[in-house]
Amino acid sequence: MDASLPANSASKGMRWTRGLRALCSNPLTLSGLIIVGLLVITAIFAPVFAPYDPQQIDTYHILEAPSQAHLLGTDGLGRDCLSRLIYGARISLLVGFVAVGIATLVGTFLGAIAGYYGGWIDGLIMRFVDIMLCFPTIFLIMAVIAFLEPSIWNIMIVIGLTGWMGVARLVRAEFLSLKKRDFVLAARISGASDFQIVFSEILPNAIAPILVSATLGVGGAILTESALSFLGIGVQPPTPSWGNMLTEGKDNLEIAWWLSVFPGLAILITVLGYNLLGEGLRDFLDPRKNRHG
Repeated sequence: MDASLPANSASKGMRWTRGLRALCSNPLTLSGLIIVGLLVITAIFAPVFAPYDPQQIDTYHILEAPSQAHLLGTDGLGRDCLSRLIYGARISLLVGFVAVGIATLVGTFLGAIAGYYGGWIDGLIMRFVDIMLCFPTIFLIMAVIAFLEPSIWNIMIVIGLTGWMGVARLVRAEFLSLKKRDFVLAARISGASDFQIVFSEILPNAIAPILVSATLGVGGAILTESALSFLGIGVQPPTPSWGNMLTEGKDNLEIAWWLSVFPGLAILITVLGYNLLGEGLRDFLDPRKNRHG
């Protein structure tokens, strides 16, 4: 028995090594991983990378085109666009992580209850999910924000509380399948409580699709925050956000193209990076594709 433990650990380690190698061997997945990694590093070390204070007004350099002094130009108040873009990454990633965290927690909790207990509890929760899905998400968020102060925390909470339905349906489907497995029946026969079965037996085996869904959801949350900020009901100036930078760019599109192009590219690359990483994780965590490992 003692000899089998190191063998099992070594076998498991080899499978993870092969899986990680396969994950990084996909050019698109590797590109997504690099993009997300660079964005996280940029957001964490924004004061180091930003050449100027993002809120520093300079009336002598208003709407200057990209130059050696200001690599991405300046805005209508003379603020450095590169610095605002870098600090805007903090806002976007914060919104993405917190909003998706809230949505994942709510969706996992409700989906687990619905899938495990079934019956009228499942029917009640799923009908509530259907009702929530009837409302277009962006309009539902706008309606809620209209009654609240448009702050960064309200934005994150509202996006999270209106984006959990997909996670709930995904978790419910996983629980409906997993609760019939032999290891769950064995745990129930051994006298384990429902709480222990759900969190110790079923949920760890359903974590892979939840992780993929959360990764893909970060890009969607960033896109939603950018849209709200663009409409003026998201992150409010002077706090730099890619969405409100696009708003200023819209007002000066004919004379200052850089105000729209660079924030738009930042949003595009960020969402693309998370989508590529999510698709790669989906392939990596799919047991049918890694069964030979």
